Parts: sequence; structure tokens; C-alpha cells
Amino acid sequence: MKATLLQATDLQTLAEGVNLMWVLVVTFLIFFMHAGFAMLEAGQVRSKNVANQLTKNLLTWSVGVLLYFLVGAGVSSLVGGLTGPESTTIAESFAYINGGSAGWVSWLFGAVFAMTAATIVSGAVAGRAKLRAYVTYTILLAGIIYPVVVGFTWGGGILAELGFHDFAGGMIVHGLGGIAGLTAAYVIGPRLGRFNDDGTVNVIPGHSLTFAVLGTLILAFGWYGFNVGTAATVFVVENGSLQLDAFSYVGRVALVTTLGMAAGAIGAGAVSMYKTDKVDTLYVANGMLAGLVGITGIADAIVWPGAIAVGLLAGAQLPVVFEFVEKRLKIDDVCAVFPVHGSAGVLGALAYPFVAVEGFSVSSLVAQVAGVALIAVWTIAATYLVFGIAKSLGQARVTADHERDGLDSSEHGVDTYPEFGQPEVEAGAVRTDGGGPPNDGGIKMVTAVIRPDRLSNVKTALAQVGAPSLTVTNVSGRGSQPAKTGQWRGEEYTVDLHQKVKVECVVADVPADEVVEAIREAADTGEPGDGKIFVLPVEDACQVRTGMRGPEAV
Repeated sequence: MKATLLQATDLQTLAEGVNLMWVLVVTFLIFFMHAGFAMLEAGQVRSKNVANQLTKNLLTWSVGVLLYFLVGAGVSSLVGGLTGPESTTIAESFAYINGGSAGWVSWLFGAVFAMTAATIVSGAVAGRAKLRAYVTYTILLAGIIYPVVVGFTWGGGILAELGFHDFAGGMIVHGLGGIAGLTAAYVIGPRLGRFNDDGTVNVIPGHSLTFAVLGTLILAFGWYGFNVGTAATVFVVENGSLQLDAFSYVGRVALVTTLGMAAGAIGAGAVSMYKTDKVDTLYVANGMLAGLVGITGIADAIVWPGAIAVGLLAGAQLPVVFEFVEKRLKIDDVCAVFPVHGSAGVLGALAYPFVAVEGFSVSSLVAQVAGVALIAVWTIAATYLVFGIAKSLGQARVTADHERDGLDSSEHGVDTYPEFGQPEVEAGAVRTDGGGPPNDGGIKMVTAVIRPDRLSNVKTALAQVGAPSLTVTNVSGRGSQPAKTGQWRGEEYTVDLHQKVKVECVVADVPADEVVEAIREAADTGEPGDGKIFVLPVEDACQVRTGMRGPEAV
């Protein structure tokens, strides 16, 4: 019975089905990396630019994947044919559009790699690039810039003929993205206040280390799809039987990916400790990704001690390269995309001949150097041209006022953190007679400067004493709360202006003393820095709608 079933099985169909299922699973895993990029980048920008960064991540996929389907994938085949030994026609290059199930799955697998390269750029130009400039660049990257590099390499073009080795995109995807991001950041220029007139650096911390670390871990999880998934064919039929194809070395890929990731975090943390006597959390997170980038291009054919060495070097170079880019080149790379993706990708590609399973080869080193050089030159030239034109047209970056206000409001009209909502409890009955003993019949303004996290309690307390009308402003201040030293990506900065909220409440029929006590009880944490409350007389008030004056207007 077993023999009959075995004979009846169409092995070719079985192999194709398993291979397609594997490719789809890892493709979906790679797509999930966009959630990691969104969190990582959102955490490293200021709170007023979070929605803008998230929008860029959404549009990178949405716009880019359409262009890669309609244009990009075909361009990569054409470039491969034009620069390699195998010629191809336009019809053959774009045959995937009507290629059927297997052709569409293959295209989608390539598309998630293309969109990874595209989304890297957004982190470098965060906080000042116009959305239209970034989307335009995404269109060109997905349609031309990235496909040309794929044509040179995976498409069978000139670098493939030279023997350039890039297994899963360490240089083709990440190196390209990092170099493009650095170039774009140079053309657009730094954020306002990033550098002083004398060239010294001002640290601008991101708003959420939690988001940055969460994004890192999501990316690391998805990276297994990136690397292990590139071993795309599970089975092949040979001599009438099923044989392992790329899965014959999938264990090596999984092992060195894991070792490189771990070593990258350790390398970055160690250099951070050496430079600042502290293990910087963001450097550890970025180092983990740099280690992954360094391994990605060579994971199929290196020895495991080499994976540890490459990971350590990729992580260790991160703080050094970031400092060089920031302090020597004066380029504002907000999310450190060049040291994480660019230089780490270059390092991994050049390290290949020294850690390869087959041993060192001069010809391999020559091929790797040539590949890195050609990809870098093409990427820099194309990116500089696109953003240079946008800059000359005044379309590369937002206005200074919009940058100060934040791109969330100026580009999207939203507030990512709308802190000032309605009271959490129903307001008490508001007294409107305007007369009687309270405040000696006059008008008082109660102004309180409090901790932002106590605002919700204060709103509730004011509603309960019948004074729900208030004005709230985000402010920074200095008082009894001591200054502290912060650290962002290995650099220390002094925090002596603390984030506070100013609450202003004008009352007439509600006793000011009751308002003061309600605020004091709600804002009290028992620690220095809880704030202060001030009571001032108000000479007059006028209601805009009715023209009513005095206490009745309040």
C-alpha cells in the first residue's frame, strides 16, 4: 500500500507546493519587519514627528510595491540582460506580470526585499524632509535605483559575472539603503539646532526608547525570514526522488544569523562602555541590527567563528562611524541608518573572503571590492541627483516654522499624543450667578505648573469642584527639581529644563482657594519638581460671543 501511494505521488508537484508555501511564509515574515522599522524610527524621532515617520513607513510599502510590480522587477531583469551574458527582451523581462502563481510568488519575495531598502532611507531624513520629496524618491528607488543594483547582481549582470557574493542583501538591500540615507541626509541638511555655529553638536534625543527597542526586536524576529528565507527552495526532484535543495545549508544560515546578531549587540555595547563608561541601550539595540546586516550577505557560506567575528566588528564600528558622520562630516543621520545598514553592509561584504567556508581567495576579494564600489557609486549618484533636484526646486525640506511646529501638524494635521482631552468624570454643576462671597466678588486666575503625568488627575479634580474650564499648555521650566545628565546614543547632555504642563483656570463664582487645593492634591507626588501654583487677580473679563463683562463673563 505504501509503495503504491509513493508511486502515485507527483513528486514534482509536491516539491513545488512545499517550496511555494515556504517562500510565502518567509515573505510574510519579512513584510512584518515594516512594523519593526516603524517602531524603531518612531522611537528615535521627537514626539512632534511620530505620525510623519509612521506615514512614511506606510507609504513606502504602498507606493513602492506598486512601482516595483509595474516597473522595478522588469527593470532588474533588463539590466541583468544588458550587463550580463544572457540577453533578454522587454517582453521576457516583464513576463512576471502575467506569470501565474509561481511567478507572482517569486515577484512578491523580491518585492519585500525592495521595500526594505526603501524604508531605510526615511530614518535618515526624519524631522525635516517634505513628504512629497520622500515619496518621489521612493518611487524612483523602487522603480529604478534598487532594480538596477539587483540587475547587476541577482539578475545575472556584471557583478554576478565577476563573482560578487551577496546571499540575502547585506549590500544589495541594506548597504544600498544606508548609503542612500546618508546621501539624502547630506543633501537636505541637518535639523534646526542640530549643530551650533562653531560646529559643535547638540544632542536631540528621540521621544521613546521603548519604541526603539521594541522595533529592534521585531526586526530581529523578521530577519530570520530575511536570511533563512533566502534558502528559498526546500526540495528538488533528482533521479525520481525528493532531495533537499537550499535546505541542505539552512542550518548554517540560521546559526550564523543568530551568532552575528548576538555579537553585534555585544560589540556595540562594549565600545559604548569604553567610550562613556556606560552601556548605552540604543547602541546595544542598533548594534544588534548592525550585526545582522553584516551577516546577511554572507550567511550561506561562512564558518561560525567568522560569524561571531563579523558580528562583533559590525557592532563595534557602529559608535565609531556614527561619531565620525556626526562630528566630522556634520551629517544629521537621525536614526543612524548609515552605521547600522550602510557601513555594516560594506563590512560584511568585504569580510566574506576572510571567513568563507572555502577559504580566502584573492579573486573573491576583488569581486567583493568591485561590487561594493559599483553599488555605492550608483546609489550616491542617483540619490544625490533626485534630492538635489528637489532641493533646487525648494521641495526637499519643510519650512523652518513647520519644522519647529513638528511635521505631524504641518504635513498631516494630526497630533500623535493628544494629551488634552475631556475630563474623565462628569463636571459638577457650574455656578453661574457671579455674585456672593467667593473671591470677594472679583475674578481670579489660578495658574499651576505641574508634571505632565498629573494632568489627567488635575482635570478630574477641577471638574469635581465645579471649575472644568481651563487652558493647558506644554512648557519647559526650571525650579527646585535638580538638573540631570541624559545620554542618547552614547552622547551625554544636560537636562535642566524639565517638561511641564501649565494649567490656567479663571474663576469668579468658584472660590480660588478650592481650586488651589484641588490642584495641589491632584498634582502632589511628594517629590521635588511637583510644581507650583500661583493666584493672580484679573482686572476684567469679556465673553466674545455675548460681549458680557466682569464676573458674569467667566
